Amino acid sequence: MPIQQVIVPDIGGAEGAEVIELLVAVGDQVVLDQGLIVLESDKASMEIPATAAGTVVELLVAEGDQLAEGAAVAMIDVAEQVADAAPTPVESEAPAASDASIADDDGAEQKASAVKEAPAAKKTPAGKETPVVEAVSAASEAPVLQVEAAPLSLEVAGEIYAGPAVRKLARELGVQLVRVDGTGPQGRVLKEDLQQFVRKVIREPVGAITGGTGIPLVPETDFSKFGEVEVTPRTKLDKLTAINMHRSWLNVPHVTQFDEADITDLEEFRAGLKAEAERRSTRITPLPFLLKACALALRDNPKINSSLARGGEDLVHKKYIHIGVAVDTPAGLMVPVIRDVDRKTIWELAHEVAELASRARDRKLLPTEMQGGCFTVSSLGNIGGNGFTPIVNTPEVAILGVSKAAIKPLWNGTEFAPRTMLPVALSYDHRVVNGGDGGRFLTRIVSLLSDIRRLSL
Repeated sequence: MPIQQVIVPDIGGAEGAEVIELLVAVGDQVVLDQGLIVLESDKASMEIPATAAGTVVELLVAEGDQLAEGAAVAMIDVAEQVADAAPTPVESEAPAASDASIADDDGAEQKASAVKEAPAAKKTPAGKETPVVEAVSAASEAPVLQVEAAPLSLEVAGEIYAGPAVRKLARELGVQLVRVDGTGPQGRVLKEDLQQFVRKVIREPVGAITGGTGIPLVPETDFSKFGEVEVTPRTKLDKLTAINMHRSWLNVPHVTQFDEADITDLEEFRAGLKAEAERRSTRITPLPFLLKACALALRDNPKINSSLARGGEDLVHKKYIHIGVAVDTPAGLMVPVIRDVDRKTIWELAHEVAELASRARDRKLLPTEMQGGCFTVSSLGNIGGNGFTPIVNTPEVAILGVSKAAIKPLWNGTEFAPRTMLPVALSYDHRVVNGGDGGRFLTRIVSLLSDIRRLSL
């Protein structure tokens, strides 16, 4: 039978995407386009599919490996008989990421040349796991030797490997170990690494401390002293989102303005489109109308559709209108970008929103589909709440937060009438957007949502 090699396709220029999950094992039968592995880059997660139906005869990667476009993933023995076979469930034989590679704080990997099934980690009386080390010969023809090493005195928290003494010293010095490069075996952080990091920080001139790095750090707390706890590592996407939000909060002077849009007529119009939406096999939610209103408001208020450059010396005005939509997924927050919103119809936007949101939840978005945004909409939808202050998604200069609509009595000049009111909040970078700019932009959005006939003008 012919053997076909599966390689990483074009993943939008992402370099060093990490293998976070093996979906198949050697011997599994796969069908065309069945996922083999899951890659996670700085901004997205995606499955790498089989390019042919057949039997997996060799997996060329392990969890924790860093891959780029063109990297070999697996070898498949192509067979016509299995073209229509159902995917074989993934067995729990795939080695854990800690068995294949251990990441240091910069994401570099110490890779094994080949990976076999690893014995489960032992439990010590303290409830901690004793790492298991595999010794694998470099030559593929040589026999594979599995050796269980003596217990290492390591405390493992997420991707940080350091001994108790080092962790204690880091707490005393107020240093976050995630910022320290480990030079020990398997990326372990040593006392010397910690000392070198402190010396480097001390030598930095005061003027070099930017982005909030000079603020006091929150000391770590041993919560297990107070009761039973469970420690789970955060996903790479979750950690990167936290870093981006922290950087934006520290560097951008945020201002948030609040308002309410009367969407009573919009909701009545949307209800009347239900039958047509079913014929088009899509759902018509308020979000496409929100996107369209934001696009027109960006066109009329170009300062909101800009970004700072050269350290604030220049302002880049964008001649296109691409809007990001925040999507809550099991892996973390993702923001797919819808391009040329101003040129698309409500139906086109509804279809694209549904498709991108579904692919985001299935972890199939490409990095390029999360780049190039001019503005972001973060909608809590039916989750609840009557207002929040969204954090600007830099280098954008503004973001719209949308909360749950509610029916409220509104004075129409003669009496109070029930109206459906939608709370909206605009956060912006005050270095670029002043109160007048923000007020005009938000008022324009409210006006467009309150009278959707204006969306066609």
